[in-house]
Amino acid sequence: MGLGLCCAQARAQENRAQAPPAKPSAALQRALDSVSPGSIAADLRFLASDALRGRNTPSPELKLAALYLQNRVQRLGLAPGAEGGWLYDYPLFRPHFDVEQSFLKASGPAGDVDFAFGRDYFLQRATHLFDVDLNAPLVSVGNGSKKDFEALASEGGVLQGGVLQGNWALLAHGGRPLGPVLRRAEAAGARGLVATPRADYSRTPYAEKYAKQTAFLLVGRATPNAFEPKVLLPQVMLTEGSAERLLRAAGRAVDGGFPAAGEVLDLSLHEVRRRLTPMEPVHNVCAFWPGSHETLAREVMIVSAHYDHVGERGGEIFNGADDNASGTSGLLALAEALVAGGPLQRSVLLLWVSGEEKNLWGSAAWTRDPWLPEGCRAVLDINIDMIGRNAPEELYITPSREHSNFNEVARLAYELSHLEGFPELQSQDEYWRRSDHMNFHDELGIPVVFLSSGDHPDYHEPSDTADLIEYEKLSRTVRLVLRMLDSLQAAPLSP
Repeated sequence: MGLGLCCAQARAQENRAQAPPAKPSAALQRALDSVSPGSIAADLRFLASDALRGRNTPSPELKLAALYLQNRVQRLGLAPGAEGGWLYDYPLFRPHFDVEQSFLKASGPAGDVDFAFGRDYFLQRATHLFDVDLNAPLVSVGNGSKKDFEALASEGGVLQGGVLQGNWALLAHGGRPLGPVLRRAEAAGARGLVATPRADYSRTPYAEKYAKQTAFLLVGRATPNAFEPKVLLPQVMLTEGSAERLLRAAGRAVDGGFPAAGEVLDLSLHEVRRRLTPMEPVHNVCAFWPGSHETLAREVMIVSAHYDHVGERGGEIFNGADDNASGTSGLLALAEALVAGGPLQRSVLLLWVSGEEKNLWGSAAWTRDPWLPEGCRAVLDINIDMIGRNAPEELYITPSREHSNFNEVARLAYELSHLEGFPELQSQDEYWRRSDHMNFHDELGIPVVFLSSGDHPDYHEPSDTADLIEYEKLSRTVRLVLRMLDSLQAAPLSP
């Protein structure tokens, strides 16, 4: 682009900013007048209250927030924006250790011994949570060194005779990584590995080392993908005290030391390990405002905001007033304004997404499998996230004028912002990939804009509370979005 053209465009933008604003239409003025800081505050204070306990994804409180949003737009008269209603469901999975169906049991000449998961034995990693059913004898591999395995494989050794084939390998664990031992045991035909601390083990005790991991395995962590773990040689980390009980069951004296490499214990060890992967639905909330134009009504302008936050941590509630009860309540105010002003020519989808704090789950689910009324297509997304803090005139945007994805929607934000007390939008291009607009850009290829009032020290802290929100500024941000939608009614939009 030539310098003269750049200067001409800059002058044109400056002239637009200095020119007196055109008088809004009666419909737009009604809509602008309906945006009430008091109404926004009422919604926000509920959404950011302790009763909603930080709106974690997933949680009962997040479901309560979704029902609150649904009831509000339903009473306003907006149409359902999802197939069959206002809630767009997507699945989350929570893989975890099935305590009821899993067990570890040794049977020998001195009797049977049961071991409890999380007390007597542990799994080394979450990726080891896969189904196992192995009942086999134990064969000692000593310290598991290369020398030990070479000796066992020598002429007359137990490996050459196939004694380890199909059985458990019992390892005296000194604390070093198990990878090399696993590879040797697997190559020798072992079906599983039992590691127990050897006499000189001086590292963190198993019960302490694997406590956090065990708690995670028992409860599970929500994920949008029912991932299949990498199936390795099954491993069991057996505490020192449990190993002594194991040896007694085999009829061995505990003070006799660890079984020599190659010794076959007179017992069988049976492990059943079961993985549960329950599915639970999580909601996006979708409200549709049909357009009035015969053809443009099929083009849908999306305005999005995430309504989840990070929940509770360390016994403290993270209320997420600015992040993002501000955008959530702002989107409700926008719904009220659309009703007050009447239909636009293009249709509008108001989309409250969950799971933004968990790697943009909700917007990823919607954009990968979008639902709109038949014949409609999405043409843009305006995303609002954290719009209630910092200086009254401070508002941030991405893509900025300097960004390669600068578009007509972003240009309008710059052009109209001064009408709502934001003299010059600030760039937040460093957050280009940090909120839900990214999925609309990547998956749908439509123009996107992300508006925010900027970061602050209370971000992701318990101190992000409703009393710190600048409700008048939040209202002006909603009014800016409303002006943008009004200006986009008939403007041609690039796909």
